[in-house]
Amino acid sequence: AKLMTAEYVFNELKQGRITQDTLYKVSEYSWRTGGALSRTSTMFAALNSEIRVGDLLRGVIVQLANDGCMILAEGLAGSDEAFAELLTKRAREIGLETSVFANSSGLPNPANKTTVREMVLLARHIQQDYPDYFKLYAEPSFEWNKIFQRNRNPLLGLNIGIDGFVTGFSEESGYGVVATIQKDGTRLFLAMSGLKTDKER
Repeated sequence: AKLMTAEYVFNELKQGRITQDTLYKVSEYSWRTGGALSRTSTMFAALNSEIRVGDLLRGVIVQLANDGCMILAEGLAGSDEAFAELLTKRAREIGLETSVFANSSGLPNPANKTTVREMVLLARHIQQDYPDYFKLYAEPSFEWNKIFQRNRNPLLGLNIGIDGFVTGFSEESGYGVVATIQKDGTRLFLAMSGLKTDKER
């Protein structure tokens, strides 16, 4: 879901409908559901503050910030639910035939559905169509509002050439990962899910 949310924002930027300096307000919903109170991945966005799209993107990509996803969703579509419908529609436009998104963050919802194959297709699409924004996935850290956080993708620190994408976890689907590496002139993509532990991932 975070990959799809980022892709949607990348496309909005590419089409010129928003800019990195566009400001979106932090609602009580995003602050409470995805912020520090949620005890999930967050960029600690302050209630009622306004945040640049560029900073929200880095929060989502580097810190896997759930509040960042929700703030973008509400800013672009009015609500997380309405944005999720746009994500599913956008998924069809880029060739994802079965993925359904119920929210912007990937927080547990039985209506969220995808396949590892479609996650590879999405990752490849982002890497090929948005090369400038793709570089964000390799940023080692992000400091915002005097809060410093390292990239939550543990594969980046292995120094084996991986330069994106994202990890995930839920009680229902276990540990998952989408990753990419450039090796010997070939770009490889990987998606896995259902792994039992972080170490196995």
